[in-house]
Amino acid sequence: MLFTHEHRELQRSLARFIDDEINPHVDDWEKAGIFPAHEVFKKMGDLGFLGLTKPEAYGGAGLDYSYSVAQAETLGRIRCGGVPMAIGVQTDMATPALAKFGSDIVKEEFLRPSIAGDYVASLGVSEVGAGSDVASIKTTAVKDGDDYVINGGKMWTTNGTQADWICTLANTSDGPVHQNKSLICVPMKSKGVEIARKLDKLGMWSSDTAQIFFEDVRVPQRYRIGDEGKGFTYQMLQFQEERLWAGARSCSLGNLIDETIEYTRERKAFGKSILDNQYVHFRLAELKTEVEALKSMVYRATEMYVNGEDVTELASMAKLKAGRLSREISDSCLQFWGGMGFMTESRISRAYRDVRLGSIGGGADEIMLSIICKYMGTLPGKA
Repeated sequence: MLFTHEHRELQRSLARFIDDEINPHVDDWEKAGIFPAHEVFKKMGDLGFLGLTKPEAYGGAGLDYSYSVAQAETLGRIRCGGVPMAIGVQTDMATPALAKFGSDIVKEEFLRPSIAGDYVASLGVSEVGAGSDVASIKTTAVKDGDDYVINGGKMWTTNGTQADWICTLANTSDGPVHQNKSLICVPMKSKGVEIARKLDKLGMWSSDTAQIFFEDVRVPQRYRIGDEGKGFTYQMLQFQEERLWAGARSCSLGNLIDETIEYTRERKAFGKSILDNQYVHFRLAELKTEVEALKSMVYRATEMYVNGEDVTELASMAKLKAGRLSREISDSCLQFWGGMGFMTESRISRAYRDVRLGSIGGGADEIMLSIICKYMGTLPGKA
């Protein structure tokens, strides 16, 4: 996959927006533990950044997924992890199934305003007892007339305190666990929806993450995405885009390396710059090489995805590599920053905290390994 002039123009436009509208405020948003999602998303929606791959009929640009990858990579320019993650939930985690399988009615009600930036979206899959084990969720949606009545709760919900709606995975029957689930668009203002608490996290401080309870929440059945009982399948498809997005987002890790080069060139110890030590510049060269290898994997998977191929295995590999490489780079670079790297005020300290989520959220490393092993035929009991 090669970025065209159009991809580069998108990246340049988004970079200008980030430099003008986001980065000047990041430090304040980090201290506040939240960023103004409606304000930022509306500006992004007006510029067309929230619907690159979504249908033109609902305000999107109708472009292929390579443009989403170009955007995710550029979001690495943001000087924190929380804001890009919140944007990614809006564009590549809560809305793909809605765009692909939702009825015209539900797309008009939820997708169009999300693309425009009028609505903030969130994704309700994980629960207190069901994180990576999606099949074991307990939230239920029981039919009552023309409605569903939803009971249960969701955990670790990005954008949760500001969201206008949540793409909720719920059990809609007592059938087999992979065939009894549906995705339902639930307005957050619905009676019975309670934001139990805003979660206090190790990193991603500017991203509001919530625990949510549903008590007899009544929504029309027309808010269901696609066919009843297909929710698990739809969510697995959404995970393909989420994991590609995560890989692409980590392709910007070179920014941390560049900042570390700049800092270690100026920092002196024992009569020379830290960068002048062979171990330091060799180690940074190794890390830069790993970033380029990750890019190649992500770009290859993206090209396959655009061509309609199943990229579950390669997307899982990219997600696994991205999470582990993010940890390796932030740890190595922090070491070269010395005492300043341990200071909350430094960019590298923030990155060290933020990137740790990459090996947990969207499917933990161990889940990625299980998926890869399944495709390799090496799981126990597999021939």
